[in-house]
Amino acid sequence: MKKLLIIIPAFNEKDKIGEVIKKVPQDIQGIDIIKILVINDGSTDGTPEIARKIGVEVIDNYKNMGVGFSFGRGLQYAVDNSFDMMVNIDGDGQFDPGDIHGLLGPILEEGAEFVTASRFIDKKPIHNMSIAKLWGNRLMSILISHLVGKKYLDVSCGFRAYSNRALLSLNLHGRFTYTQETFIDLSFKGLDIREVPITVKYFPSRRSKVASNLFIYAVNTLKIILGTYRDYKPLAFFSVIALVFLVTGTAFEIVLLWTYLSRGTFSPNIWSGFVGAAFFFLSVI
Repeated sequence: MKKLLIIIPAFNEKDKIGEVIKKVPQDIQGIDIIKILVINDGSTDGTPEIARKIGVEVIDNYKNMGVGFSFGRGLQYAVDNSFDMMVNIDGDGQFDPGDIHGLLGPILEEGAEFVTASRFIDKKPIHNMSIAKLWGNRLMSILISHLVGKKYLDVSCGFRAYSNRALLSLNLHGRFTYTQETFIDLSFKGLDIREVPITVKYFPSRRSKVASNLFIYAVNTLKIILGTYRDYKPLAFFSVIALVFLVTGTAFEIVLLWTYLSRGTFSPNIWSGFVGAAFFFLSVI
């Protein structure tokens, strides 16, 4: 008996949550049991009531905790209840639940372990997506691809499928978001990751609840990415920091050496030698 859990993290999505739930496929070849779970992230607009009225289970966060926290609760539910696969999809109607078939295909038929929807594989223009968000997504994909050593085109999409092994392998810590951290975590564990093309809708009047402020989004996301990379590749991570201190210390020592060679004395720049030594010490630490 193959069990699939479909989780829908939702924060104030009363206009679209019902539509998303009703469009989830009820029959998927290779799947015997399909369960929908809404994680209500502190909504105040009636989102959980709409979901419960339709008849799906809802888990409530006592306040708005972030999409990363909500995803973690769904992941824990899947593991605790022995689901074989999990799909997460946003509750805002941007993604078509009918594409769940396409996401699960590589897992069911080819043994893939993590499949993410990709908005950019087909290179089609995405209507109503701002240039800032488009390039923000591309730069984030370039960064993650560089860190994990494999090229990916969309590391920030909120529509994904996971095998049982992926569910049991994930160790996530970010509350703000989970999308990029998932790529790093599963890549460094050697799991088979695939991207499949999908169509996404951007509504002109809608503002992202995660990336409404691109600067704050970038800062919070980079904190998660760097923290995850630090934990898996500590020598590489701290070597870069050590190199910065080493180069800085060397610059101060060059000033001291130049002073001695040109004047025959360390004065008046003897202080430069002490500062350089301090940076060398920090580099070694």
